[in-house]
Amino acid sequence: MKAWEKNIRKVVPYVPGEQPKVDDIVKLNTNENPYPPAKGVSRALLEFDSNELKLYPDPTIEELKSTLAEYYGVNVNEVFVGVGSDDVLAMAFLTFFNSDKPILFPDITYSFYPVWADLYKIPYECPKLDENFMMVKEDYYKENGGIIFPNPNAPTAICNDLGFIEDIVKNNQESVVIVDEAYVDFGGESAIELTKKYENLLVVQTFSKSRSMAGMRIGYAIGSKDLIKAMEDVKYSFNSYTMNMTAIKSGVEAVKDDEYFKETKKKIVTTRENTAKSLKALGFDMTDSKANFLFVTHKKYAARDIYEYLRTKHIFVRYFNLPRIDNYLRITIGTDEQMEKLIKALEEYCEKAVSTS
Repeated sequence: MKAWEKNIRKVVPYVPGEQPKVDDIVKLNTNENPYPPAKGVSRALLEFDSNELKLYPDPTIEELKSTLAEYYGVNVNEVFVGVGSDDVLAMAFLTFFNSDKPILFPDITYSFYPVWADLYKIPYECPKLDENFMMVKEDYYKENGGIIFPNPNAPTAICNDLGFIEDIVKNNQESVVIVDEAYVDFGGESAIELTKKYENLLVVQTFSKSRSMAGMRIGYAIGSKDLIKAMEDVKYSFNSYTMNMTAIKSGVEAVKDDEYFKETKKKIVTTRENTAKSLKALGFDMTDSKANFLFVTHKKYAARDIYEYLRTKHIFVRYFNLPRIDNYLRITIGTDEQMEKLIKALEEYCEKAVSTS
């Protein structure tokens, strides 16, 4: 080993969902929204004056923060905006999780959490979900350096109610509790209202799922002004100009069109429920999803084999080769047409499996 190599920070990186480069694809592996963003987003991009790009963007991102604050009924100084919720969450880890005590997050959850913990040298413990993939709130009553969990959880799609969340926050007022709500718009109840009652609660959301803007990278957090001020201070010590002008203008337009936002959410929820019925008819079991994906398993057929078969049909779903969930698939909800192709392929798979058994 070269002398300088000893000083390199080494971590096991997060592995994002595959981005296949093939034609005629049914892409159901990264929980993207199958519908385009609100029309105002396209209009903002078409009308954008590229001459503005010679200037730095507003480091405070005031226009977008004000729009979000008005939408959620909070003050501007209670909103933090970043480049996707991953950026927001990473900044939150860096800002709030600096104790010698371990932070807590579930053993089956968003796999970026342990990556950030290792990157920032934060000790952590992972209380186990129960046999039904549910969080056990009493596991989070012990001494800790902070708590984070998604609601709905990923990849299980299970959502906890506000009473459950409040109980965890109430029992941990000496540490920061972060609720990651990337999928909350598809059936969950946001904990944003609890931020007015608990100054140690931070709620993080994203434009990537329900607002159809994964490619634009916009995320935000809502919490007490003291939490947001702390994050802003860290952000300005890290990178003052985190969001580009086109993202700011596009984000504002996406929030303004609330009718379209609700319409596309409703479409996805309806397709999710119809797909769940079709999958159950084929013998699949699944969790009670409140997200834009289904977490499914089959008693007879191995998840890995189904995953590989679907790939041959250019249908991509997510398979996790991990303890406790290695016989499950996470299937993003696409358009009705995409889900019909999925169901047809699964029907063919089951027929072939029966004929060869």
